[in-house]
Amino acid sequence: MRNPNFAVLVLLAGLVGWTAAACAEVLVRDWPRATLDELGGPDFTPLGAERAGNADGSIPAWEGGLTRPPANYQSGRQERDPWPQDPILHTVTADNVGQYVDLLSPGQRALLKAYPATWRVPVYRSRRSAAFPEWVYQGVLANARRFAEAGAEATYEQARISSPFPIPRRGEEVMWNHNLRWRGLRIQRPLARAAVTPLGRFTLIVGDEDIGIPYAAPQQSRFSKEYPNVLLAIKSKFTGPSLLANDASLVLEPIDHRVSKRKAWSYLESLRRVVRQPFLAYHQPALNSDALRTVDDYELFNGGTDRFEWQLLGKREMLIPYNAYRLHSDQLAPEDIIRRGHINPAHTRYERHRVWVVEGRLKADKQHVYSRRVFYLDEDSWQVVVSESYDLEGQLWRVAEAHIVNFYTVPVPLATLYVYHDLKQRRYLVDGLDNQMTPYRFLESADPREFSPNALLYYVR
Repeated sequence: MRNPNFAVLVLLAGLVGWTAAACAEVLVRDWPRATLDELGGPDFTPLGAERAGNADGSIPAWEGGLTRPPANYQSGRQERDPWPQDPILHTVTADNVGQYVDLLSPGQRALLKAYPATWRVPVYRSRRSAAFPEWVYQGVLANARRFAEAGAEATYEQARISSPFPIPRRGEEVMWNHNLRWRGLRIQRPLARAAVTPLGRFTLIVGDEDIGIPYAAPQQSRFSKEYPNVLLAIKSKFTGPSLLANDASLVLEPIDHRVSKRKAWSYLESLRRVVRQPFLAYHQPALNSDALRTVDDYELFNGGTDRFEWQLLGKREMLIPYNAYRLHSDQLAPEDIIRRGHINPAHTRYERHRVWVVEGRLKADKQHVYSRRVFYLDEDSWQVVVSESYDLEGQLWRVAEAHIVNFYTVPVPLATLYVYHDLKQRRYLVDGLDNQMTPYRFLESADPREFSPNALLYYVR
């Protein structure tokens, strides 16, 4: 194993296949490699992150994360900020961005350039709050051992519970860690999104979502037996605006898209029947997004990995949205968050953390609207927190961020808000405006009959 303090910075120009222009964008570093026996030990967390802080202490050591509610939490309400008194340490603006260039991604710097008078990045004390139930950690270790023993014969259907590669060797493995990360067993949550015009106008789309996650269970269940290659079963219904009221959808997201494809159905109030949706994947515009994100932009990335060549570039320290409890607050309305060009930075919180950096380049024989994608994943959760997408001419087109919180009653870190920026249109999509809506409910089990196409008829009643 390498020394955990080994942090030699290398320019991406040293990596095969990169042009000089692209390589100057980001600094990455080598990272210490764990062994299976070291996971959960003094040097590495159970998920494979570096347990130690950084040299100057701006990133603290991981000490187990946030595993219980703070004193100000009220049951049945939105999660409260555990650190409401934390001051802003400094603020990154278009004027001083040069001082922080090594801590920002190209996309983050592009947002500061696009909105120099209004966008800023408030930086707070770093708190490594990410935590999961103990049995999830055991599931990650079991996955790692299973894949190590099976080698090339391993299939993703053999994985259970959470991420299969706590010690990744390839970029595609890191993306699988994001796709298969543990989110809970079943989540019932509000649905609220808005596609914002260049002038800051929007129509709020609202409804409810019920997500069953058969893959996440610690053992085989009726749900996982009836849906053997299903990662997520997502049932959604809309209550507004009136044009969408009482429409609903069901999506069965596969674990491995090579084994079976995504299946989707819709209930249309105008037809009063359930219809099977055609092929829904990859670069197709996502429904109700005003074409501001693709289907595989969901959660910044999801779905099949087969259209891109993946490269693990390394790890780096970066300012990322984290512990976004202010954005999650029930004291805010959507109008308090949505602004012209971007969300209100006064309610955001950025912290310095270590991230994995993965680049995907479109294969020569594949189609997509993106020629290149770069993803930055929080080392403590395997959640993609920042993504950058380049058009077919190689120009930066879209930048997205996931503002995560730890739902500490579970515990599980999830994004409370996704923001997708289109730099060409100067528009953005914001997804997860749950502030004054029914709080998330995390349930222990799901009946597979609730996630059948026929169940949509009952779901909308």
